[in-house]
Amino acid sequence: MCELLAMSANVPTDICFSFSGLMQRGGNTGPHSDGWGVTFYEGKGCRSFKDPMPSAQSPIAELVTKYPMKSEAVVCHIRQANSGEVCLENTHPFVRQMWGRNWTYAHNGQLKDFKTELPIEFHLPIGTTDSEHAFCWILDQLHLEFGAKQVDAQILFGFIASLALKIDKLGVANIIITDGEYLFAYCSNNLHWLTRRAPFGQASLIDAEMAVDFQKETTSKDVVTVIATKPLTDNETWHKMTGGQWQLFCLGELVAGDCINK
Repeated sequence: MCELLAMSANVPTDICFSFSGLMQRGGNTGPHSDGWGVTFYEGKGCRSFKDPMPSAQSPIAELVTKYPMKSEAVVCHIRQANSGEVCLENTHPFVRQMWGRNWTYAHNGQLKDFKTELPIEFHLPIGTTDSEHAFCWILDQLHLEFGAKQVDAQILFGFIASLALKIDKLGVANIIITDGEYLFAYCSNNLHWLTRRAPFGQASLIDAEMAVDFQKETTSKDVVTVIATKPLTDNETWHKMTGGQWQLFCLGELVAGDCINK
């Protein structure tokens, strides 16, 4: 299946180090060779880079590892296709507008009967993946439940958690979704996270011969949370989420979460 990577930080931060490890899993150290994508937020704006070729061989992916785009919210995805052909429109993450904000979604897993179990009306998919279909269904449900105005984050993302559980019952659904301010993670079967804060130390990648001393790259007030399908470093403590668990981060801090009985 695919792999996910996301970041929430309290200061604009680049994800070059983590992405350098993830991209190697796209056709080099891993089999996820059916495309990749990343979305960076800058205020309410966002910029996306996507390519249907393997990330380990993509010149665009190499650019991302070397160009330190700083952001407080980032979502990345490397694809191992199981629904929909390998093409640009089927490449994650998917971005749609709602309530005057850009929403970004990425999914790891496979869903059965998604077209009948998740009927959509307003937000129509561009591609043919189960992932984008599920995202459009979530946006439809938000529109139907809350109307034209975004509600309090605790209420909103608690409702999204209930939608993620329904999607999860159709197969496997590890989900990352963000509006650029809040970052939501739902674990179906495999998702890990860590938060880096002072005192910072060194980290070394599993998939590439690369290490960084974060003490030299940060200030004492920085808080950065990284979420990934599998740990990206071999000398840090990653927390494994349980099936049915969801967590909500804002500016690097865990602000809400629960474990739903699947």
